[in-house]
Amino acid sequence: MPGKIRIGVGGWTYEPWRGTFFPEKLAQKRELEYASQHLTSIEVNGTYYGTLKPDTFAKWHDETPDDFVFSLKGTRFITNRRVLSEAGESLEKFLTSGITRLGKKLGPLNWQFAPTKKFDPEDFEGFLKLLPKSLEGIPLKHVLEVRNDSFKDPDFIALAKQYEMAIVVSADSHYTQIADLTAPFVYVRVMGTSEDEKLGYSKKALDDWAGRIKTWAEGKSPTGLETVTEQKPAATGRDVYFYVISGFKERNPQAAMALIERV
Repeated sequence: MPGKIRIGVGGWTYEPWRGTFFPEKLAQKRELEYASQHLTSIEVNGTYYGTLKPDTFAKWHDETPDDFVFSLKGTRFITNRRVLSEAGESLEKFLTSGITRLGKKLGPLNWQFAPTKKFDPEDFEGFLKLLPKSLEGIPLKHVLEVRNDSFKDPDFIALAKQYEMAIVVSADSHYTQIADLTAPFVYVRVMGTSEDEKLGYSKKALDDWAGRIKTWAEGKSPTGLETVTEQKPAATGRDVYFYVISGFKERNPQAAMALIERV
């Protein structure tokens, strides 16, 4: 069976979306509620910059549909460290900040690394060993967003597979391109929306992305994306988390909704 497909954007508090995505007179406190009724997931960037309160996560849980999912960025105080394997204390602080108040709505945790962070096999594996597979009975999915070409290394791909962690597919950005599938799920962040397109992307581009999403969900690897190693079909489908990020941000909700219609 194909995996579950979830499509969304980064965040929901963005003034230019008021009147373009959000209705003109919608109260700001209801913007998450509205967004969650038109998208199936949101990636939260705020957790990258600082610690949120447990009540905040509980509030998000209560304002969204039962099958909605939040992906959270891990804090930069972890990923910006010179020695990643010494991040245990900061990791504990993040994991105990209340994220489990999201319950089953807690999606993947995205660990985003700076473009200057290079692949150090020993230190990086030490970091991966720190990441738990579950937290308070909730299974955890981990995502590695690397932005340095030193990670285009079969040893990195092997590590990600060993620990069943996904590598972010940044297929239409200027960041490092690694589309190798290393986990039971796929995590994609696209950044190519354009002001010239009403839906962010052309109809052909949206159709192409929708086709790739379906291929990923079937457990296969779509053609035309750069990989480090040879890709083999999975025995089962893969869940797909697909986010329209950056680019011409004003169009991102429209692009996400157009993809939801197509898949």
